[in-house]
Amino acid sequence: AVARKLRTEHQFRGYIHLKTIPEASPALIQEAGQWADRISINIELPTQVALEELAPQKNFQRTEAAMSGIKDRIAEAKIERRQDPKAPLFAPAGQSTQMIVGATPTSDATILQQAASLYAKQKLRRVYYSAFSPIPDASSKLPLIAPPLIREHRLYQADWLVRFYGFDAGELTTVSVPNLDLAIDPKLSWALRNRQVFPLDLNKAPRELLLRIPGLGTKSVERILRVRRWHKLRLDDLPRLHVSVKKVLPFVITADYNSANLSIDRDDLSRRFVQPQKQLDLFPAEPSVVTGQL
Repeated sequence: AVARKLRTEHQFRGYIHLKTIPEASPALIQEAGQWADRISINIELPTQVALEELAPQKNFQRTEAAMSGIKDRIAEAKIERRQDPKAPLFAPAGQSTQMIVGATPTSDATILQQAASLYAKQKLRRVYYSAFSPIPDASSKLPLIAPPLIREHRLYQADWLVRFYGFDAGELTTVSVPNLDLAIDPKLSWALRNRQVFPLDLNKAPRELLLRIPGLGTKSVERILRVRRWHKLRLDDLPRLHVSVKKVLPFVITADYNSANLSIDRDDLSRRFVQPQKQLDLFPAEPSVVTGQL
């Protein structure tokens, strides 16, 4: 009712995001999609086991069934819109969901696999990760201490790699270490575990490999691909392409530089990238928050 009023009475044309629940009636879902840009149904926790332990009234299958219904309705609306440009929109910005992180011992590997599955099956536009925050007089099943906020940040970075950099969720952790490294970002962590891939020649490597170089974001890679068509890239070209030379140096070859001089296999390589720990801002100002560059 509020969204409808905003659109019809106040002529509001800005972004509206509505949250619903799996048990909502199809009529209400239809109306929500008519007025909102995006709809979300939160799965809350990443596994059915976690739900049974902390929220037994919730059910993974019901939630996914409701998501599937929204996905199908979005697809139908797009077809109708192509046939008739005046056909009503339905959640044109798609659907999303949210997971609480740290309320159970669930590993980052499991969380990322679940997110990847939801992206693939439900065509989600976004999975949000929210660090668990203890409250007074909560259930004894819940932890007393919140997880480090940096864990939430690392999950967002890993999520970005899966969605835009061609990584598989299973590549970002290992069986023996199923949680993301809190000291360094997940792309750098992957690169250090897979040193045999590097160094990569910026003048020859295909796009899918360039995206795996720490310090190269999607925009930087597109600039490199565009410029190298007519110019052999040299080390001093990188700052002009908005690339951090310090970060890419151990992983690349250019027309005038071979990172073999830095020895990709040296044991202390990871220490070059570890930043002194500091308190995370609630609203980080780092460029990577906006650009997703890792």
